[in-house]
Amino acid sequence: MAFVDYYSTLGLDKTASQEDIKKAYRKLARKYHPDLNPDDETAKKKFQELNEANEVLTDPEKRRKYDQYGENWKHGEEYEQTQQQYRGRSSGTSQQNPFEGFDYNGNYETGEYSDFFEQLFGSRFGTGRKSSFKGQDYNAEVELTLPQASSTHKQTFTVNGKNIRITIPAGVQDGQKIRLKGQGAAGVNGGPNGDLYITFHIAPDPRFARQGDDLYTKVEIDLFTALLGGEAIIETLNGKIKVKIKSGTQNGTKIRLKEKGFPIYKKEGQFGDFYAEVMVKIPTDLNDEQKKLFEQAAALNKK
Repeated sequence: MAFVDYYSTLGLDKTASQEDIKKAYRKLARKYHPDLNPDDETAKKKFQELNEANEVLTDPEKRRKYDQYGENWKHGEEYEQTQQQYRGRSSGTSQQNPFEGFDYNGNYETGEYSDFFEQLFGSRFGTGRKSSFKGQDYNAEVELTLPQASSTHKQTFTVNGKNIRITIPAGVQDGQKIRLKGQGAAGVNGGPNGDLYITFHIAPDPRFARQGDDLYTKVEIDLFTALLGGEAIIETLNGKIKVKIKSGTQNGTKIRLKEKGFPIYKKEGQFGDFYAEVMVKIPTDLNDEQKKLFEQAAALNKK
């Protein structure tokens, strides 16, 4: 019977460790699994070859026999003795799982092994088993306005024809991703469902700039309020607030409103700060009397 190079089947050499073998098998099994390649006979055959190579190379005793006899397995009286011992052990009730440690969730019944395998190791013991595969993960994007992101609320959206309703906590960040376990595609052969990953995008707001949990805005005051002091109205996410302006306030001065900023994610009752940058508006339509007053003030300033 034709020699089968199990190491080559998995893309490995004879020095491969058990972990190398498991990793190679998982990667290739995902690619050629019949459930993911329906009606593809080439993929089915390749998957059978992978299963056979994995069963031999992950079993220390089988791997020893394979490495020892290889393509010259027909020769040697020891072969027959070893084969008989193997058959005697496999006739009991205890069976080794040839896919132990394979975290791709189980085994797939191939029903066929190469003649080389049957001659070297005897008929396959036990019953066939089917692989159960985790379903595909889904990804979705959700657009929010800044006010929406500032309050805990429920929102419904559709992913692959399925309506998903979630509660979005206040304080979610732009680009933040969350995972909804089991909301992806259905598993294969009883395997677990995939997961749903949601990425949030928060649209720019014309009134406020967000940096972390702090909010920034601008407030315009007239020259007289800047010079003499007074009051100004600042718009926040939660409404308008009246603040005092000190006399002599300079253009670009920042007014800090403590804990009036954005809610902190999953920390109920905690908020960032709010900053309002003062923009002093210079009058452009002074009447004659106002001009005269400014001229007098300028003259006094020079003394």
